[in-house]
Amino acid sequence: MNYRRIAALKTALDFQTCLDQGGIELDFDAEMQTGRGSPLARSYTLQNGFTIGNRFCVLAMEGWDGTDDGRPTDLTRRRWRNFGLSGAKLIWGGEAAAVCRGGRANPNQLMIVDETVDEIAALRQVLVDAHVARYGSAGDLYVGLQLTHSGRFCRPNAKARLEPAVLYRHPVLDRKFGLPADYPLLTDDEIDELVQQFIHAATLAQQAGFHFVDVKHCHGYLGHEFLSAVDRPGKYGGSFENRTRFVREIVSGVRHAAPGLEIGVRLSAFDFVPFQPGADRVGVPESWGEGAYRYAFGGDGTGVGVDLAEPARLLELLQSLGVELVCLTAGSPYYNPHIQRPAMFPPSDGYRPPEDPLVGVARQIGVVARLKARFPDLCLVGSAYSYLQEWLPHVAQNVVRTGKADLVGYGRMALPYPDFADDVLNGRALQQRRICRTLSDCTTAPRQGLVSGCFPLDDFYKARPEYERLARIKKGRDI
Repeated sequence: MNYRRIAALKTALDFQTCLDQGGIELDFDAEMQTGRGSPLARSYTLQNGFTIGNRFCVLAMEGWDGTDDGRPTDLTRRRWRNFGLSGAKLIWGGEAAAVCRGGRANPNQLMIVDETVDEIAALRQVLVDAHVARYGSAGDLYVGLQLTHSGRFCRPNAKARLEPAVLYRHPVLDRKFGLPADYPLLTDDEIDELVQQFIHAATLAQQAGFHFVDVKHCHGYLGHEFLSAVDRPGKYGGSFENRTRFVREIVSGVRHAAPGLEIGVRLSAFDFVPFQPGADRVGVPESWGEGAYRYAFGGDGTGVGVDLAEPARLLELLQSLGVELVCLTAGSPYYNPHIQRPAMFPPSDGYRPPEDPLVGVARQIGVVARLKARFPDLCLVGSAYSYLQEWLPHVAQNVVRTGKADLVGYGRMALPYPDFADDVLNGRALQQRRICRTLSDCTTAPRQGLVSGCFPLDDFYKARPEYERLARIKKGRDI
């Protein structure tokens, strides 16, 4: 656990030495370029002719501050306004919106349904208006909405009560989250209905003015679980063809029901076995029995390695379906967050990192680079950059300049430092006190029933009553 903190790496030599000492392969540019022709400021033109104004993307996050019936609140609108102010020209969904009440990951998550569509449209307009007010135009701003069903991580009615919708018996996750052996699985008929709900949600997103929808296939949620449903019988499990039927049918249905609406997919390109706290709360892999670990899409069977054969096959399929936008991530925040969102400090219910978080960053960047080399015509957005902190721009510039990814995405960084991209693109010195240090309070707070936000660094959240309660929780004096 003697990993050097990023904030202590003051020079390019410091950063390179840290990488060398850890045996971490991660390229970066020591000197940043600015101006319209610089790598991060260059535009990107999609196959549909739309030109995205630069190479920064705000990634979709999960909100915990909507109303019980899935509408945005003032807190939600403030966050989306900040996304508009960010300077990033690709907004990958703003945040996840559930396609039905039962699919929500928390009872305050947004929903995109008939009753909420007008307010979701107004929420998008808040973002666009903020962008126009600061930058003069939204003609090169591309805004999508992430459509989600949380699958085995549904909590639609109470923040502390899991109401899973599962596809197959998982030897580790069923045990980890206390599912009995006779817990009901989603039927094929129920899945058919969910397909229709995704399609209908997409038509509503188009009505609300979004350029594209993301059919979410990451982080252990329902779309992602289909990809590992190797033991499920019937038309939605077993073979690769069956495990990808869900996304194929949604894409086909959206093409028919909402012509002109673009489709993206956020995909966990690889997965590991779930981890748990071991000695000194350092994460260790959970046991799964004998033989290869078969339930990690993009895994190599060891539970802790990567095999991109099936992910590449899926990207080939998406390309054949006319899906150009793909945002790559990994794993799940619920069972192996160190590979999904590398951080030095775990949330209150998590484990300490079993590897230098820079290893996790480099792993994701390397996977995206390998897939980009194989699929040059796809628009690939990378993830896992926030942990880089001051060095995020330097790595991002190298990634884009050398073609390892087309756009660089960040999520947590947008909470305390919404105009991060604008500062980078204009060559301003980074505002040190606003840089996300991956303290994980934005996860600890909602997992303890509080609203989502950056409590350590955002003065707005510091002034809220939840700030003091979160401090007590972290000290173990509150529930």
